[in-house]
Parts: sequence; structure tokens; C-alpha cells
Amino acid sequence: MKVIEKIQEAARANDDRVVFSFEFFPPKTEDGVDNLFERMERMVVHNPTFCDITWGAGGSTADLTLEIANRMQNMVCVETMMHLTCTNMPVEKIDHALASIKSNGIQNVLALRGDPPHGQDKFVQVEGGLACALDLVKHIRSEYGDYFGITVAGYPEGHPDVIQEGGASAEAYQSDLAYLKKKVDAGADVIVTQLFYDTDIFLKFVDDCRQIGITCPIVPGIMPINNYKGFLRMTGFCKTKIPAEIMAALEPIKDNEEAVRAYGIHQGTEMCKKIIASGIKTVHLYTLNMDKSALAILMNLGLIEESKISRSLPWRRPANYFRVKEDVRPIFWANRPKSYISRTIGWDQFPHGRWGDSRNASYGALTDYQFMKPRSRDKKLNEEWAVPLKNVEDIYEKFVKFCLGKLKSSPWSDLDGLQPETKVINEQLGSINLKGFLTINSQPAVNGARSDSPSVGWGGPGGYVYQKAYLEFFCSKDSLNALVNNCKLFPSLTYMAVNKEGNWISNANKTDVNAVTWGVFPAKEIVQPTVVDPASFMIWKDEAFAIWSPGWAKRYPEADPSKKLLEEVESSYYLVSLVDNDYVGGDLFAVFKNI
Repeated sequence: MKVIEKIQEAARANDDRVVFSFEFFPPKTEDGVDNLFERMERMVVHNPTFCDITWGAGGSTADLTLEIANRMQNMVCVETMMHLTCTNMPVEKIDHALASIKSNGIQNVLALRGDPPHGQDKFVQVEGGLACALDLVKHIRSEYGDYFGITVAGYPEGHPDVIQEGGASAEAYQSDLAYLKKKVDAGADVIVTQLFYDTDIFLKFVDDCRQIGITCPIVPGIMPINNYKGFLRMTGFCKTKIPAEIMAALEPIKDNEEAVRAYGIHQGTEMCKKIIASGIKTVHLYTLNMDKSALAILMNLGLIEESKISRSLPWRRPANYFRVKEDVRPIFWANRPKSYISRTIGWDQFPHGRWGDSRNASYGALTDYQFMKPRSRDKKLNEEWAVPLKNVEDIYEKFVKFCLGKLKSSPWSDLDGLQPETKVINEQLGSINLKGFLTINSQPAVNGARSDSPSVGWGGPGGYVYQKAYLEFFCSKDSLNALVNNCKLFPSLTYMAVNKEGNWISNANKTDVNAVTWGVFPAKEIVQPTVVDPASFMIWKDEAFAIWSPGWAKRYPEADPSKKLLEEVESSYYLVSLVDNDYVGGDLFAVFKNI
């Protein structure tokens, strides 16, 4: 979706709603990239309108920016805007970048001239290249029509190139405004401003833009002050005016980084309050790849609450242009959403409304990607799971500790710790794990909870959500036999079980698709976002069993007895999917009581 459409949609829905967004830049190391995505995951749960990623001077980070933008849009599932510059960029390279992001379902570009490459003082147009951001806007519109939403930069104090010792002259400032209008007239639909610290200058800039006929949204760019030296370096580079009161506040605390950061949060909050009070309902935060100050400002403004994370669906809705209508998924990948996306990325269509004939049954093959972990998560898994295992009871203990929140990682989950709804049933989960039913996915029964419930809600306020109790676990053949026998006493239970070799045991047909989550909302059809589907279960079982080895066993030396024990469990246990269809009066855990 285009950023302009999201801003307009928010304005139509609620006149008082303030939307916000974040900017990131490509880190220089692999560890830095991993850390960036961890921070990004923590930030996007608060539902920013979009996030953007910068493009290094002269295209120096082109490949990395394209890779990060793709992951942001398709794996993090946040609306992504990619910066694109003209500096040192032949048209062929520009078109390659645009074609790449279009193929990845990205619809938003921030069109810039760009800074001179490192070591150069002035921008120089390359032969056959574009001369300025206006040329880039025109090129994008001429070659790609209306597909892209185009954002351009605005400079409340004038472009740095025209700012002298005392600021930009009136003539230079007016010329800069006229040039901005040309960019908008050529097809730009949003303006994001350069950083500033004098709010009155920004508000005058907005008024000046309106006076010359610029009507598109003008989004203020806010850079929180995180440390004193970095603040001076950035404002010096951008030739930004620093109000005297800011310098007076910083001078006594400049060597106390914590105090500087606290002041930066306060100062940023006050700037945003004044901007919002003026009637502007958008805020863009330059994060410098740090999350705490940006999130603190938003909390101070009342725009986010740590305890209230809203979800449009039980899983994060895709941002990719080509799968925006997707609203149904099998439950099996609930804790591994990136793997599901990677295995369905080649689909031509995605289930919408119901999981049925519209389903594309061709899942992508398992690759190394499904088992890759960010370095920090991999380290946590080694610390928590790669410990000596003497017997299967030691394995049980690991699963119990995870269910009780004593471990923060699991080889079968890409998410951080327990999810809120899991905490509703974690004691019961701990009990059955002690018996050797090793759970990797679950949800409690829900009968008409409000859709804004902090633990089980989704879909926004005003609706009601429902869930059938669900468990997914590994267990031995003997335990499975006992469970199957007990299920005869509980007619509301349906189960599917399969081992690594594909031997199938079930009381349901292989074509039965079971809706296990649905919601009822004002003026909408019933939304049914999560299903148990036998065909998908058979695809998932290969991935679930494979995690025993690359996810856990391979963390031990080749001849280690713990590794052998895990491999024996992998080869002999069954994967079981269990649903209690009585979401009103059922008790899914009762079936385990006499085992």
C-alpha cells in the first residue's frame, strides 16, 4: 500500500489519530544487521504507518539496502519505503533498484538527489545519469506510472547547499520552496522534512508550502537527541539551527550520556506535542537504528502502550503488494511466520476469505533459510538448549521450562518467549510436557472475548473473537496410543498424528479443513484467519521434525550422547495436532489426566 493512501486512510478513520513512522540505515556488519532486525521487530509491533531504509551515498549500500528493504516488507511485514538517490547512479542502476523492489511487492520510494560520495565535496552528475531529485521523480512516473508512491524531502531551513553562516537567504529559501513544488507537481505525493529543532521554523515552512499551493501531507522528521557529540555532528552536517535553550540545557550534562538521552526524549516529546497541537497528525522518527528514545517519545505522546499491542490478525498482516488480500493461514507456522512466508513466496494467489479452492498447494522446499537464526538468537539457543541430556526426562524438562517462561528461546519458535495467549494456559502446558507431550504450538479456547483484549484480541476494537483450543506436540508411540484411546471419551476432539516416515493416524478425514480462529466485527463478514489443514500439516511435519537436528542436535559435538538421544526422539516420536471443537464448554487438557 502507498504511504499516501495509509495517511489518508488514517485521517478518514479518525480526525484525531496521529500516525508515526521510523527511519533506519544499513549497518556495516552482519552482526549490526541482525541487531537492526531485532530492534525493528520490537518497534513494528506498535504498528507504524511505514518504515524507511536509507541508501548510501553514491549507491554505496545499494545491495544491502535492497536486501534489507525486501526483508522489511516481506519478513518483518511492515510497509517499507526505500530511499533512492541519483548520486553516482547511471539510469540502468536506478531502474535495476526500482524493478527489484517492485518485484518484491514494495510500493514506496523516497526520491533524493543524495549526498556526494565519500571524499567528494560536491554532487557531480554521472554521464547518462539524472541530475536531481526532480529528474528522479519524473523518471519514476514516466517508467512506472502510478505503481509507486513517491515521497520527497523538504527542508524547513532551506537545503544545506544554500545555507550560509546566518542561514539561507530569503531568495534562496523561496527558490528551494519553488523547487519543492516542482517535485510535487511532477508526481510526489508526500513530503518528509529534514531534521529540525526549532518547531516554529517547521510550522512556518508548512504555512509557506501551503501558500504556494503544495497540498500534500508534510511529515515532520524528528531526530531524538541521543548523545551530545552525535547531536553536534549531525546538526553540523545538516546545517541545522540549534535553539539557544537546547544548548543551554545540554551544556551542563554533555558528558552524562544517560542524562542527555533523557533530555532528548523530553525535548522530542515537547516538539511533537506542539506540532500535533498545530493540526499535523504525522510524525517521522529518525531512529539512528536505536529504539528506546523513539519509543519513549511515542509513549509520552500516548500514541503507543507497551501493554497494549494491537493486531489486525492473529499473525502479522503482509505488507507485500501482491499478498495484501491474504487473510487465512494454517496454524502450524504460528511461531515461525518467516518460514511460512519464505515457503509461499512464489504463490500466484493467496487464500482470501476461506482456506479452500483458492489455496495454492505448492509449498516451497525446505532450505537452509528455514533453519537460519540471527546471531543473538542462536547464542541464546546455545545457552539454553545445548546442555547435557542424560535421558528423555531431561528433554521434557527443557519444554516445561519454556512453557513456564523460564527459558526465552525455543528451536521451534522465531518469536521472543511466550506469547500473551500462551500465558493463559502455561501451567497446563507445563503439566503435559512433564508427561512427555512436548508442545510446540498452542492456543486456549476463547468464546466471544472482546477483540481489543490484550491477551487474545485481534482485529481492532468493536468486535468479538473466538478460538478452539489447540495443541501441537511431539510424543512417543506409546503416549500417542494412550491419547488416542482417551479421545474416544471426548467426542469433541479431533486429532492428526504423523511420524517422520509419514505414517498417519487420525480421526479426521485428510480433506477436512477446520477453522480454529474467527472473529465477528461491525459491518464485516466473519473473518476466519487460522485453520487446521491436513494437507498443510503433512508439509509442516517435515519442517517440524527437521528442527530436531539443525535446530538442536547439531549444537552438540558429533559423538555427544545428547546428540544421539535427540536423533532417537526425532526418528521415533509422532507429531500430533489436537483440536477441541467445543470452544464453549470443552476442556482440552482433560484428555491427558489419566496418562
